[in-house]
Amino acid sequence: MVFGMFMSILDIQIVSASLSEIQAGLSASSSEVSWVQTSYLIAEVIAIPLSGFLSRAFGTRLLFAISAAGFTVSSLLCGFATTIEEMILWRALQGFLGAGMIPTVFASAYTVFPRTKFHIVGPIIGLVATLAPTIGPTVGGYITDLMSWNWLFFINIVPGIGITIGVLALVDFDEPHFELLDRFDWWGLIFMAGFLGTLEYVLEEGPHNEWLQDTSIAVCAGICAISAVAFFWRVLTAVEPIVNLRTFSNRNFAVGCVLQFCVGIGLYGLTYIYPRYLAEVRGYSALMIGETMFVSGITMFLVAPLVGRLMVKVDMRYMIAFGLIVFAIGTYQMTWITRDYDFYELLIPQIMRGIGMMFAMVPTNNIALGTLAPERVKNASGLFNLMRNLGGALGLAVINTMLNERTDLHITRLQERVTWGNATATETLNMFMQKFQGMGDAALMAMKQLAQIVHRQAVVMSFGDAFFLLTVFYLGLSLLVTLLAKPASPMAGGDAH
Repeated sequence: MVFGMFMSILDIQIVSASLSEIQAGLSASSSEVSWVQTSYLIAEVIAIPLSGFLSRAFGTRLLFAISAAGFTVSSLLCGFATTIEEMILWRALQGFLGAGMIPTVFASAYTVFPRTKFHIVGPIIGLVATLAPTIGPTVGGYITDLMSWNWLFFINIVPGIGITIGVLALVDFDEPHFELLDRFDWWGLIFMAGFLGTLEYVLEEGPHNEWLQDTSIAVCAGICAISAVAFFWRVLTAVEPIVNLRTFSNRNFAVGCVLQFCVGIGLYGLTYIYPRYLAEVRGYSALMIGETMFVSGITMFLVAPLVGRLMVKVDMRYMIAFGLIVFAIGTYQMTWITRDYDFYELLIPQIMRGIGMMFAMVPTNNIALGTLAPERVKNASGLFNLMRNLGGALGLAVINTMLNERTDLHITRLQERVTWGNATATETLNMFMQKFQGMGDAALMAMKQLAQIVHRQAVVMSFGDAFFLLTVFYLGLSLLVTLLAKPASPMAGGDAH
């Protein structure tokens, strides 16, 4: 089951590293190809909270097998897609069907095992949930370099079949309650899809299209607001709500969800910023980016057992605070970024990020889900995982908007400085003019070269600003830990069945 979850989370990031190859392969425009990601994310965000109800109705075994089989078939269809429209449709289906695997694993881990084993189970699940997005770009880069973009999807097929058969043969720890399906709340589903689907779209497309000045984004924002009101009304009044929000009355679960939301911002935000910097400023290929990003993945892998050990001995709240502060130190080191930052300059920040993520993520999972009554965990797990995805979506929207606006601001400021009165600028310009002598309009080419340098410098400065914003955010967030109630010692209380 954990392997299935790994495949489902990995699939988002694998594809993100190779969108340009998919775009070329399907001869799509850049605005169309972004939908290969957006459609997957929208479908996934709708399906994750739904999984709680469905795993009660179908039972874990059947739901997981349907999810894994559906994911495998839609992967096959994605690999054979010949037009961008087909690709978007199959990607949406893949996201919707695959999403059921993620919360189901979390729920199973915290209901099947006794509390005394949580310090072993927690790090395994936390590692998979954080490692998959981190190594996604690496894996994607390798596959696309070695074979072709179609293999990004074909690679899921053999493991997918194995997981489906394995789950049907081995998983058996709860009973399905098919009678729940008679009370399925269709209105709740429609309102939830309207609310979460349009929210994801607005966050995904907003930064590139001037937010509400764009008609389609404004319309979606309106639908999102209306659906949200209808959804909350429906969920709080229905007999068998599609998602039970009353779980939030548990303080640790509520604060855990907020922490998870914010960890999502860092997890997906940095998985986006680093490759973007390496591609735009350093001109790295997908493979080189992957090799640079791999440091975080290795760090997480090595730190996970340590986190498990410490969870038994140390108050988990201190561990979360420690993780968030280490994460902030890592981003703070990146605020001095210049265009010369390469593998070795990124090494320590990447290690800090890996340590910070594991220390913040694993105890948060345990505090939020490990302290709930077993019958509430299935529903809670859907909400908890949804928070991470929404955090990632919001984080990317804020980071993108900030990069765009700060780049413009820095360009304006640099242009004020780069004038005829600035000796260095004049020298540089004269040097370029000599270099381009006899190759056409030397003065114009020299100006263009200088403008490019100014623009690149502005982009690098905006990356520094984004890192600074994350630093302040995570330092502030570490104070939120004080709101958590002290979790009971995992060694007390014996078995949780």
